[in-house]
Amino acid sequence: MSLVTHPQGQYAFLPGIAPYSGGVVSLPDSEIVHVTLSRPLSWRQGFEAVSRFLASQQRPRQALCAMELRSPRPFTFAGFAEFNGLYAAVLRDWGVFVDGVNPVARTNVAPAAGLISEPCLFAFSYTRPAPAGSPRSFVVAGGGELPEGILAAEAIVARGDLSSRGLKAKADFVMGLMENRLHGLGGDWNAVTATDVYTVHGIDSVLTEVLLPRMGSAALRGVVWYPTRPPIEEIEFEMDLRGIRTELLLTV
Repeated sequence: MSLVTHPQGQYAFLPGIAPYSGGVVSLPDSEIVHVTLSRPLSWRQGFEAVSRFLASQQRPRQALCAMELRSPRPFTFAGFAEFNGLYAAVLRDWGVFVDGVNPVARTNVAPAAGLISEPCLFAFSYTRPAPAGSPRSFVVAGGGELPEGILAAEAIVARGDLSSRGLKAKADFVMGLMENRLHGLGGDWNAVTATDVYTVHGIDSVLTEVLLPRMGSAALRGVVWYPTRPPIEEIEFEMDLRGIRTELLLTV
């Protein structure tokens, strides 16, 4: 995958599939800021909140570069495609697409605790100017145990295998996916400031045997485990990464 520069957003992205890109990285003299909402908003209300926030920061809508969603339950493959069509239409209407390609990275997972009744916005990232020489910042989009560009049940790695061996195989595959995207953005583990894991399964042995040995100095910052299910039925393990200097909490 080759990076594509967003002409208005002050970032470059790894082209992915219709719903999202593989990740985003700031251009020189800019940074990506990660913003967590104080409470989840329905995804349409979330877009409205993002629009208001960007306007308050004197940033264009095209500065939006990553979204983190929470859904009430995993989708079927058909349901996932239907939701993605509605979601992507908003980004297209905002003028965020680049030559018909969606540049915005995304994570979309279903909390095991429930508490939401429709897809919601949990967090987002946007770009802003930064002092000259600032380190590049990036967001690696969420990914589960499916090969890049394929949305089909038969392609799920270790499909249906919830044994320790199966979960480790899934985690090993996802780590490779994360590393390919990370390197495609020009980053490495030393620049990662947040590593998120999304699964309802215990991660003790996965953490010590699969994740931490490959994370370099990022292992010193630990891993955040969200007891959630990935966005599509039968997918069991998902991750995302970011390397960010500024983290904000937005009261909504």
